[in-house]
Amino acid sequence: MNFIVAVDGSESADRALEYALSMVEPLGATITIVHSVEPHVVVEGGEEPIAGVPTSGDHIVVESLEDAEARGEQVLEEARAQATEAGVDSTSELLYGNPVDALTSYATTTGADGVFVGHRGISKQYEGLAGSVAKELVERASCPVTVVR
Repeated sequence: MNFIVAVDGSESADRALEYALSMVEPLGATITIVHSVEPHVVVEGGEEPIAGVPTSGDHIVVESLEDAEARGEQVLEEARAQATEAGVDSTSELLYGNPVDALTSYATTTGADGVFVGHRGISKQYEGLAGSVAKELVERASCPVTVVR
Protein backbone atom coordinates (compact mmCIF):
# COMPACT_ATOMS: atom_id res chain seq x y z
CA MET A 1 0.00 0.00 0.00
CA ASN A 2 1.19 3.50 -0.77
CA PHE A 3 -0.35 6.72 0.44
CA ILE A 4 0.31 10.31 -0.61
CA VAL A 5 0.88 13.03 1.96
CA ALA A 6 0.65 16.59 0.67
CA VAL A 7 2.87 19.08 2.47
CA ASP A 8 3.30 22.82 2.07
CA GLY A 9 5.15 23.87 5.20
CA SER A 10 2.00 24.83 7.12
CA GLU A 11 1.10 23.62 10.61
CA SER A 12 -1.93 21.88 9.16
CA ALA A 13 0.23 19.94 6.69
CA ASP A 14 2.57 19.00 9.55
CA ARG A 15 -0.39 17.56 11.45
CA ALA A 16 -1.50 15.66 8.33
CA LEU A 17 1.98 14.14 8.02
CA GLU A 18 2.04 13.16 11.71
CA TYR A 19 -1.38 11.56 11.41
CA ALA A 20 -0.49 9.74 8.20
CA LEU A 21 2.68 8.36 9.77
CA SER A 22 0.74 7.08 12.78
CA MET A 23 -1.79 5.39 10.49
CA VAL A 24 0.54 3.77 7.95
CA GLU A 25 3.36 2.61 10.23
CA PRO A 26 1.38 -0.28 11.77
CA LEU A 27 0.29 -1.33 8.25
CA GLY A 28 3.83 -1.43 6.92
CA ALA A 29 2.66 0.89 4.15
CA THR A 30 4.81 3.44 2.40
CA ILE A 31 4.16 7.10 1.77
CA THR A 32 5.01 9.47 -1.02
CA ILE A 33 5.40 12.98 0.28
CA VAL A 34 4.49 15.56 -2.33
CA HIS A 35 4.71 19.31 -2.62
CA SER A 36 3.18 21.23 -5.49
CA VAL A 37 5.42 23.99 -6.79
CA GLU A 38 3.33 27.02 -7.46
CA PRO A 39 5.13 30.32 -6.96
CA HIS A 40 3.56 32.38 -4.19
CA VAL A 41 1.80 35.60 -4.88
CA VAL A 42 2.63 37.97 -2.05
CA VAL A 43 0.52 41.02 -1.38
CA GLU A 44 2.50 43.99 -0.10
CA GLY A 45 1.01 46.92 1.74
CA GLY A 46 -1.99 46.76 4.01
CA GLU A 47 -3.38 43.98 6.12
CA GLU A 48 -6.48 43.24 4.08
CA PRO A 49 -6.40 40.49 1.43
CA ILE A 50 -7.02 41.67 -2.09
CA ALA A 51 -10.59 41.28 -3.31
CA GLY A 52 -9.54 40.35 -6.83
CA VAL A 53 -7.21 41.25 -9.64
CA PRO A 54 -8.73 44.72 -10.32
CA THR A 55 -8.04 45.79 -6.71
CA SER A 56 -4.50 44.45 -6.58
CA GLY A 57 -2.81 47.53 -8.06
CA ASP A 58 0.93 47.57 -7.56
CA HIS A 59 0.84 45.36 -4.49
CA ILE A 60 1.51 41.91 -5.96
CA VAL A 61 4.93 40.27 -5.97
CA VAL A 62 5.36 36.84 -7.56
CA GLU A 63 7.94 34.39 -6.23
CA SER A 64 10.39 33.03 -8.83
CA LEU A 65 10.10 29.40 -9.92
CA GLU A 66 13.61 28.70 -8.60
CA ASP A 67 12.72 30.08 -5.17
CA ALA A 68 9.47 28.08 -5.14
CA GLU A 69 11.38 24.89 -6.04
CA ALA A 70 13.99 25.53 -3.33
CA ARG A 71 11.22 26.14 -0.78
CA GLY A 72 9.47 22.95 -1.89
CA GLU A 73 12.65 20.86 -1.63
CA GLN A 74 13.22 22.17 1.90
CA VAL A 75 9.65 21.26 2.91
CA LEU A 76 10.08 17.78 1.41
CA GLU A 77 13.45 17.24 3.09
CA GLU A 78 12.00 18.06 6.52
CA ALA A 79 9.02 15.77 5.92
CA ARG A 80 11.24 12.87 4.75
CA ALA A 81 13.34 13.24 7.91
CA GLN A 82 10.18 13.01 10.00
CA ALA A 83 9.07 9.86 8.14
CA THR A 84 12.48 8.26 8.61
CA GLU A 85 12.37 9.05 12.33
CA ALA A 86 8.92 7.40 12.51
CA GLY A 87 10.24 4.27 10.76
CA VAL A 88 8.09 4.69 7.65
CA ASP A 89 9.50 4.11 4.17
CA SER A 90 8.99 7.23 2.11
CA THR A 91 9.79 8.85 -1.18
CA SER A 92 9.12 12.40 -2.23
CA GLU A 93 8.11 14.20 -5.35
CA LEU A 94 7.92 17.81 -6.46
CA LEU A 95 4.78 18.40 -8.48
CA TYR A 96 4.10 21.49 -10.56
CA GLY A 97 1.07 23.72 -10.96
CA ASN A 98 -2.22 24.10 -9.18
CA PRO A 99 -2.07 21.78 -6.13
CA VAL A 100 -5.51 20.28 -6.74
CA ASP A 101 -4.80 19.44 -10.37
CA ALA A 102 -1.29 18.17 -9.61
CA LEU A 103 -2.36 16.02 -6.65
CA THR A 104 -5.40 14.47 -8.29
CA SER A 105 -3.44 13.65 -11.42
CA TYR A 106 -0.53 12.19 -9.44
CA ALA A 107 -2.83 10.09 -7.23
CA THR A 108 -4.57 8.67 -10.30
CA THR A 109 -1.37 8.03 -12.24
CA THR A 110 0.36 6.27 -9.34
CA GLY A 111 -2.71 4.33 -8.18
CA ALA A 112 -2.41 5.74 -4.65
CA ASP A 113 -4.45 4.06 -1.94
CA GLY A 114 -5.27 7.40 -0.34
CA VAL A 115 -4.23 10.99 0.21
CA PHE A 116 -3.62 12.82 3.48
CA VAL A 117 -3.88 16.60 3.42
CA GLY A 118 -4.09 19.38 5.97
CA HIS A 119 -7.36 21.24 6.47
CA ARG A 120 -5.84 24.62 5.67
CA GLY A 121 -2.53 25.32 4.04
CA ILE A 122 -0.29 28.32 3.80
CA SER A 123 -2.71 30.15 1.50
CA LYS A 124 -5.62 30.26 3.98
CA GLN A 125 -5.71 34.08 3.82
CA TYR A 126 -6.82 33.84 0.19
CA GLU A 127 -9.11 30.83 0.45
CA GLY A 128 -12.16 32.85 -0.61
CA LEU A 129 -10.33 34.02 -3.73
CA ALA A 130 -8.64 30.78 -4.72
CA GLY A 131 -10.75 28.00 -3.16
CA SER A 132 -9.81 25.30 -0.68
CA VAL A 133 -7.32 22.65 -1.79
CA ALA A 134 -8.63 20.14 0.74
CA LYS A 135 -12.24 20.65 -0.32
CA GLU A 136 -11.42 20.33 -4.01
CA LEU A 137 -9.33 17.19 -3.41
CA VAL A 138 -12.24 15.52 -1.65
CA GLU A 139 -14.44 16.40 -4.63
CA ARG A 140 -12.04 15.35 -7.40
CA ALA A 141 -9.64 12.67 -6.16
CA SER A 142 -9.91 9.12 -7.50
CA CYS A 143 -9.03 7.65 -4.08
CA PRO A 144 -10.01 8.32 -0.46
CA VAL A 145 -8.85 11.65 0.97
CA THR A 146 -8.22 12.17 4.68
CA VAL A 147 -8.42 15.81 5.70
CA VAL A 148 -6.60 16.48 8.97
CA ARG A 149 -7.44 19.45 11.20
